[in-house]
Amino acid sequence: MTHAAVIPMPKKAVRTIRIKHGRMVYLSPEETLTVLKTARARSTRDWAMILFAYRHGLRSSEVCNLKLSDVDQKAGSITIRRLKGSLQTTQPLYQHRGQPLLDETAALRAWLRKRTGDGSDYLFTSQKGGKLGRIQFFRNFQKIAEMAALPVEKWHPHVLKHSLASHLVAGNVNLALVRQALGHQSIRSTMAYVGTTDAQAAEALQKAFMNLF
Repeated sequence: MTHAAVIPMPKKAVRTIRIKHGRMVYLSPEETLTVLKTARARSTRDWAMILFAYRHGLRSSEVCNLKLSDVDQKAGSITIRRLKGSLQTTQPLYQHRGQPLLDETAALRAWLRKRTGDGSDYLFTSQKGGKLGRIQFFRNFQKIAEMAALPVEKWHPHVLKHSLASHLVAGNVNLALVRQALGHQSIRSTMAYVGTTDAQAAEALQKAFMNLF
């Protein structure tokens, strides 16, 4: 069963988000754009893979497992087949006229123009042909992160999934939509990305009372 969802991308600044084991590692919006710009300059494939992983909260294996049949360019959608018991979802291919680096349709078209027709069913292929594997994607991301001058603790592609969650939560996107964007079965998994302070709770409570009375 698939679930379609349009997830708004917030424009607000990102606040610090913590989980019980320490500080969540994620990219700031500026770092996200720097990574995408670096990836695009290096390879249209890398740009598309990193953008897809970020915009849809994909693990390395999930972005590498994407197939040509998962993408419907006419409908402007992509089917996400997640691992580890997460939800399978159908999500839009996002356009972003204000920031070309975030335009998935443009990234996809650019990659498909260069993709060699080697008979592979997989969307993202290696230079030698066939599916590009998870380890190679990790190495590619590590190289791009280094070129983008990111702190070493952010040199792992899983930071992209954390970044999407953190950016959505920071933009006050409804948690049900955040859950859908990440493909979580349980809202408890989504709550791991939410951190509040006494001051934030007090401010929210005051606003609620002001609206009620």
